[in-house]
Amino acid sequence: MAFDGPHGQSLTLSELLAAAETDALLVVHRGTLVHEQYLHGYEPHGLHFNASAAKSYLGLVVAVLVHEGLLDRAAQVVKYVPELAGTAFGEAQVDHLLHMGTRMNYAGRPYDKALEAQRYFAVLAPQLRPYGYSGPATIREHLATASATGEPGVEFRYENGNVEALAEVLRRITGTTTSALLSEMIWSRIGAEEDAYYVLDAEGAEAASGGFSATARDLARFGEMIRLGGALGDRQIVPEVVASTIVSGVPDGVGRRVRFPAAPPSAPATLSYHDLWWIPNDPYGSFMASGIHGQRLFISPTLDLVIVHYASQVVSPAAPYPPLVQAFLEIATHLQG
Repeated sequence: MAFDGPHGQSLTLSELLAAAETDALLVVHRGTLVHEQYLHGYEPHGLHFNASAAKSYLGLVVAVLVHEGLLDRAAQVVKYVPELAGTAFGEAQVDHLLHMGTRMNYAGRPYDKALEAQRYFAVLAPQLRPYGYSGPATIREHLATASATGEPGVEFRYENGNVEALAEVLRRITGTTTSALLSEMIWSRIGAEEDAYYVLDAEGAEAASGGFSATARDLARFGEMIRLGGALGDRQIVPEVVASTIVSGVPDGVGRRVRFPAAPPSAPATLSYHDLWWIPNDPYGSFMASGIHGQRLFISPTLDLVIVHYASQVVSPAAPYPPLVQAFLEIATHLQG
């Protein structure tokens, strides 16, 4: 097969994977693993950082709890986490967080996405804190410094704090940790070969917005479950209505048309964003989880396709950036033929 490169050139699969700084590529078609490839010393039973792809996994858990009536999308977050009263996250609705619909700054600083990402990492890892750092030492303390700078639900702005606030909501309504909740509801039921792991802060709270690691094979199992309407074999793991409406349930408003965070402001807003999942709006009902340094779980129910792509891009996105989603669709078209 040949794939289109970032400048219109033709690339082999090996060239495409090299350009994307790939560690693993798994392709599951109609329930069969048809391609499994590992690079850069990564091995099948090794865990791989998922970065922000983890947001989508939490989004699925949230959607299930909403379906079960344990969580109200329209409720303000402060209803579940009183300590967030007066913050940008506490005064927003659960649904605003699920669609990155808050506007805020932290500790009175002008909002800058790159700077705030560094500040978030400093909260999690003391060794990344600058000399003289006196800011928050836990995720909970970090969220408490967020002040609203605009009405929620008006504009899409991709921000880790939305997901961390959602994770705290889930801890309050279930009385358990994010790790235990994901394990109980999904991971322990999909036939996973290995444990998955979260990065923890100083209080033991999981970094739900990007601290998740798992094997490529287990992530493929997770994706296949979703592709099959939430079921594996005779086990209904996630309600079918939840799995099937990731794409069709996109509401009007803040998640309807967005651009990828790394895209320039001049780029057209061709994507949608629903319950922390990216939706490319292709003809096949595809959707994906995506992490900053090249981690992707791509699911296309119409094409009977699940792809796990793990990469370790030093610069994200990789430059020149290979059009991987288009390549995934080309792989599916080839398999369908």
